[in-house]
Amino acid sequence: MESLTAGFWLQLVVYAVSIGSFAGVILTKIGYLEKKMDKHNGLVERMVTVEQKCSSAHRRIDEIKEERGKE
Repeated sequence: MESLTAGFWLQLVVYAVSIGSFAGVILTKIGYLEKKMDKHNGLVERMVTVEQKCSSAHRRIDEIKEERGKE
């Protein structure tokens, strides 16, 4: 009877270690995906800034063209 309980506890420990290692792999992958997402978000923020500056530059160019056309 004691060997059954020892086997049960051994099996329980093996399952716990397996689940723990699986959880570690999942957490590692989630961390990797978070880093990729941060890079993507940084790129999006930079592109918004570039688009705003480009739009502003186009407006200024159009204003300069209008002023030259009046002269």
